[in-house]
Amino acid sequence: MKGDPLPSGEVITPKWYTTEQVALMLGYGLTKTKYLVQSGQIRSVKDGGNRRILSEWVDDYIRHKVEEMTA
Repeated sequence: MKGDPLPSGEVITPKWYTTEQVALMLGYGLTKTKYLVQSGQIRSVKDGGNRRILSEWVDDYIRHKVEEMTA
C-alpha cells in the first residue's frame, strides 16, 4: 500500500483508496468491507462508479472499533 515508484525512485502515496485496497489494509474480505462502506461504518465518497475512501476514514473506523472494545 505504499504506492508506486516513479522512474526516479520516488514513491507516490495514494490520497484515497478503493474498497478492495481498504479490505487488504484491514485484513477483511471484500464482502465485509463493502458492507461496512454501504452501512456508513466506513465513510466513502462516490467517484464515478466507484467508492473512494480516505486513509483518515479508515483510521476513524479503527479508532471507533477500539473504543467499542475498551468501553
